[in-house]
Amino acid sequence: MIEFYINGQQVEVQIEDEQTIGDVLKSFESTCEENDAAVIGIKVDGKQITAELFDEEASKPLTKNTKFEFSIVTINEIKDAFIKLSELFEQLSVQMEGVPVALQSGKNKEVSASIKSLADSIDQFCHIATLASLFPETFSADSVKINFNEFFADFSPILKDFEDALQNNDTVMLGDLSEYEICPRLKEISAALKTI
Repeated sequence: MIEFYINGQQVEVQIEDEQTIGDVLKSFESTCEENDAAVIGIKVDGKQITAELFDEEASKPLTKNTKFEFSIVTINEIKDAFIKLSELFEQLSVQMEGVPVALQSGKNKEVSASIKSLADSIDQFCHIATLASLFPETFSADSVKINFNEFFADFSPILKDFEDALQNNDTVMLGDLSEYEICPRLKEISAALKTI
């Protein structure tokens, strides 16, 4: 029996005229597009299907015990993730604004926790923005009130300075960058993500 899993959950799927693995993959992709979803990972019989392997695997005939595992993401999941990130960036902007006072008060552990949270949030944001690029009609420059590329082109050098200040234990520079450079940008990105 052909097995289908979507994001780890087994689902019932009716096979119609599909003869090859490629037929099933094309059919599934069409179904995803109709449902505002995109495929971000495929395994067939436990084998990860990469771009390099796709054509070779797609030409193989369908057998009655083929197992398909799909990882998908939907537009709504991306919107929800952006909303959560918006809230997180808003909280982080308050924390970063408080870094100078926290450093003067010797609350280095709190500052370290804020910095780690900032780094994790930026990683998460990059991941979600990459997934959003799978839906260019929904997450176009018109619908998103900020250009991610420009934002990061501007933000990256500040983060590099921040990293240097951390390594040099330059608390004055850390405080200034946190309050005057990072905090306003986090507020900006938070506000932009709310409008998605």
